[in-house]
Amino acid sequence: MKKILIIAVLFVSCITARAQVHVSFNIGTQPVWGPTGYDYARYYYIPDIDAYYDVAAQMYVYQWGKGWRRSRTLPSRYSNVDLYSVHKVVINDPNPWMRHNQYHSQYWGYRGRHDQVAIRDSREEKYYENPHHPMHNEWHGHGYGGYNNRYNGNRYNDHDRDRDHNRYNNRYNNDRDNNNNNNYNNRYNNNRDNNNNNYNNGQNNYNNGQNNRSNWHDQRVDH
Repeated sequence: MKKILIIAVLFVSCITARAQVHVSFNIGTQPVWGPTGYDYARYYYIPDIDAYYDVAAQMYVYQWGKGWRRSRTLPSRYSNVDLYSVHKVVINDPNPWMRHNQYHSQYWGYRGRHDQVAIRDSREEKYYENPHHPMHNEWHGHGYGGYNNRYNGNRYNDHDRDRDHNRYNNRYNNDRDNNNNNNYNNRYNNNRDNNNNNYNNGQNNYNNGQNNRSNWHDQRVDH
């Protein structure tokens, strides 16, 4: 019973660890106007417009009348706001607008600050995974997978490793086939040469026997 309990605990721990890995990175879905330095971001609070952005849903949440509205775009009153340059505060608490007074008082002083590098302008390779990044075509799978691989000491991804492994196996198999063919050819040639030598030796022995018999016959005739 104790053994079964230990196995169950380990199984649950593995599932939990895998789930944490899956939710720990979302660089590929963050907007390119979002700030660098955050492998995971659930919401942005934007003090300059006193509104929020839901990264997972890709929707803005802003005040509308006495409530909050969710929309893919901002209303026209925010049309002059440059989201690439204004300060964004990463918030990973659920539904932060439900505690708006707290975040408003805490971060209202960040209005007018332009002190962050947008994901679009970063040349750090892990941000190339974002499909809207201008360097996305230079990304070679080193996003979350490659980022974690580099952390584990691997400098190339699984595809490259498999390709190199196959290339090595092909070279090994070719070398082995060549060696087998050469060995076979050498054995065949050696056996053929030996057979020819044996045949020639047999012919010489036969000829010598014929000569000896002729000489013996001549001697008998002379007597």
